[in-house]
Amino acid sequence: MTVVKSTLPEEALGVTGTALQETLVDLLGLSLIGKQAHWNVVGPRFRSIHLQLDEVVATARAHSDTVAERASALGVPPDGRPETIASTLALPGTKDGWLRDTEVVELMVSTLETAVGRLRERIEATEKADPVTQDLLITITADLEKQRWMFQAENHPHDAASS
Repeated sequence: MTVVKSTLPEEALGVTGTALQETLVDLLGLSLIGKQAHWNVVGPRFRSIHLQLDEVVATARAHSDTVAERASALGVPPDGRPETIASTLALPGTKDGWLRDTEVVELMVSTLETAVGRLRERIEATEKADPVTQDLLITITADLEKQRWMFQAENHPHDAASS
């Protein structure tokens, strides 16, 4: 059943729909990873990292809604069901239990780096298929790169300033 007719040709819609669905899964997964770390972070930098994780979660959730709505606008039903996220998520996740603040920073740098790398592949794939979606993916990439930078700066050695 086709409810919404796409403005894109079929081949472009296939590329774009795949890029949007994969991005949706990554963003929803990122928000879950961020919340899990948020609840379990411990250590001297607990508060600052706890709050920074909320920023990542809010960013991922806001972008996931925009991505899902873009897919819907193109006639591609977005799939954010828990079982879909669980079976297709390709981002590094967190372990059970308490997480040291340094572990959380390393986790978030790695997770955000993976998400950005996957987004960059989709940016390239959607260049001709749908520049509108490509623009959306570029915006998301910029926001996630900013979050990665902020986490990466958290673990910079204190004695490196004298180098």
